[in-house]
Amino acid sequence: MRRSTGPTMTDVAAAAGVSQTTVSLVLNEVVGARLSVKTRQRVFEAADRLGYRLMRRRFSRPAAEPSKVIGFVVNEMSTDPWCAIALDGAREKAWEHGLTLAVAVTRGDAELEKAVFDQMEARPQLGLIYGTIHTQRISGSPLHRVRTVLLNCYVADRSLLSVVPAEVRGGRTATRRLINAGHRRIGLIEGEALMDASRDRRKGYRQALAAAGIPSDPELIRPGNWQPSAGYEQTLALMRLAKPPTAIFCSNDIMAVGCLEALKELGKRVPNDVSVIGYDDREIAQFTRPPLTTVLLPHREMGTLAAEFIIENTIRARGRQAQIKVECPLIERDSVAPPPS
Repeated sequence: MRRSTGPTMTDVAAAAGVSQTTVSLVLNEVVGARLSVKTRQRVFEAADRLGYRLMRRRFSRPAAEPSKVIGFVVNEMSTDPWCAIALDGAREKAWEHGLTLAVAVTRGDAELEKAVFDQMEARPQLGLIYGTIHTQRISGSPLHRVRTVLLNCYVADRSLLSVVPAEVRGGRTATRRLINAGHRRIGLIEGEALMDASRDRRKGYRQALAAAGIPSDPELIRPGNWQPSAGYEQTLALMRLAKPPTAIFCSNDIMAVGCLEALKELGKRVPNDVSVIGYDDREIAQFTRPPLTTVLLPHREMGTLAAEFIIENTIRARGRQAQIKVECPLIERDSVAPPPS
């Protein structure tokens, strides 16, 4: 992933006392973002003070000629950070080439989505990035009307190029980190069963166990729902087992927060007694006690790649190469250690 040498959006967030997602929503002027005037002003002032380049461009935007614009359409923006983070990656890549983004949030409204596509046909653009907040299969028929790259979603026949996270490899990465620390009893708290991310992370977990010669124990795999309550309740259930795990892989950081709370309530020290690893690298992962080792969900890089494919006109699908899977790297912090002897 390309790194900026100047002030970053993270620096602006720290200076303004808000999240990186909030900074992205404010500076990209996303319509529909529910933010107070005071919060917006704080972000603009912090960006101006630090000399963040997006703030400097606010008052001198290039003319939005059709050939200079990439459409960026998503089904949701404000309930989770992922689309805002991907938007920022796409926006930076587009701006490197003198291009801007035209952003629309449809909230799953089919009528609004049709109106957006009609507008894009009426005023042709360089291409369209179409994204979803959760990784999922979609119907591609309306999207074939515009040159399109799919972001965090895909069509069954792979007729459109898609950029998605490498979730199976991410699940392997998290589990392998615990195995390499010496753990053999590793619990898994899953997300919602019907979601691609949950299924793929479980598949990676099982692959890592199999590669290490460790049998998969069904008792150690617990259902969850991405919420802290599931992490809390399922951790209590895991620790009640006759042979409890020495490490727990939570399928997202939010459930890991509940997991840490349950372990604390049981008098278990993390990582001395039980190791915990999360997934997503949400901002809260830096501030848990101890800071959470996790796997990064690479939406910024995915947004960058999607814009790059549009710009370089390399979106023609070719069989299985029509799906680009972006690596989910390990973010090492302090919640993993060898099992107690």
